[in-house]
Amino acid sequence: MNKTRVENLTDAIVAIILTIMVLEIKVPDTPRLSEILHDLPYLTAYAVSVIFIGVAWYNHHYMFSLVKKS
Repeated sequence: MNKTRVENLTDAIVAIILTIMVLEIKVPDTPRLSEILHDLPYLTAYAVSVIFIGVAWYNHHYMFSLVKKS
């Protein structure tokens, strides 16, 4: 299998994971700051998760850039 196909497959998997994560974010009932601050722990957990997934995705692409034979 070509290494670019594996990279494209993992890109698609990461995109699906991030999309599912975004769909889990609940919209506050009112646009007040207090409602948004109430959901701050969830938004922080989401941001940390996106950062971790982004780092893993970047390391995956970096690893494949070091592969000499495709």
